[in-house]
Amino acid sequence: MTGPARAAGPAAGPGLGALAVLLASVLWGTTGTAATFAPQVGPLAIGAAAMGLGGLLQALLAGRRIARARTELRAQWRIVLVGGVGVALYPLAFYTSMHLAGVAVGTVVSIGSAPLASALIERFADGRRLSRRWLAGAALGLAGTVLLCAAEAAQAGTGAGTGSARGTVAGVALGLVAGLTYAVYAWAAHRLITRSVGSRAAMGAVFGLGGLMLVPVLLATGAPLAASWTNAGVGLYMALVPMFTGYVLFGYGLSRIPVSTATTLSLLEPAVAAVFAVLVVGEHLPALGWTGIALVIACLGVLTAPSRRLRTTEAPKQGQGQKQGHAQHRDPDAPEPRDGLALNA
Repeated sequence: MTGPARAAGPAAGPGLGALAVLLASVLWGTTGTAATFAPQVGPLAIGAAAMGLGGLLQALLAGRRIARARTELRAQWRIVLVGGVGVALYPLAFYTSMHLAGVAVGTVVSIGSAPLASALIERFADGRRLSRRWLAGAALGLAGTVLLCAAEAAQAGTGAGTGSARGTVAGVALGLVAGLTYAVYAWAAHRLITRSVGSRAAMGAVFGLGGLMLVPVLLATGAPLAASWTNAGVGLYMALVPMFTGYVLFGYGLSRIPVSTATTLSLLEPAVAAVFAVLVVGEHLPALGWTGIALVIACLGVLTAPSRRLRTTEAPKQGQGQKQGHAQHRDPDAPEPRDGLALNA
């Protein structure tokens, strides 16, 4: 009984990893709506509080795992440093992008550009080839995010604009910076996880370092967070729910699926953000925007559907597990094989 159960574990791993990233994306999609409840708090303060406090909390709770993996982390300190810098820069660029270009446009540009940045990083840093399936899914997702962006731009053209054309251009540029830094720290965490560092230790080290870098920004800009209970509550929510819980789920996903897949699945975030903006904030989303959401959902379907190769190889793998006759014990926090989402074959 135990042999088949263990053999089925790796097969289930990619599916669970994809689900974890999707749940994280839902949590991240609430940040723009949450920020509207604290309009007095600037984007730098929101970003520093969310990612800084969330990152420090991750490092605190993963302290024992980080201590056990200190030899591996010390040997790969450059990767940890690169990831930490990415974590520190991402929220500053992301929330300023939303402030200048609008919540929907800033989110769409930041998250929509991340899969392409991840693909380029994996291609040149890891030599990973991208499959037709990933390209098809990414094309659907990017088309959906572009339609969402166009729908919001059309809304702004009716008089609901968020600022000047120069500010919008600057917001889009910062969104591209956010997408790149998101891809960078996701790649760094994934590289550590695939080099024998547990996901909690890798995420705790990278996000803890990034959180430390954000502390001076929080001290310099965070006074409005203490001005009212509402502002403080928004800051705590951002740190504990989307950032801490979301990135714990994201780290779990990174231990089971490639970075390009994880960042493409996170295209669900702008769709969730748009839906929350309609349901909670009271914004109106035209038909073009709903079409974009439908394309994003189609993208997720392409990426998360079980591959034929998995179904044809699962039975032999189970048989091999029974013949080996000995249990392979492993750290539940350690990385698993990533055969299920065959996106980079």
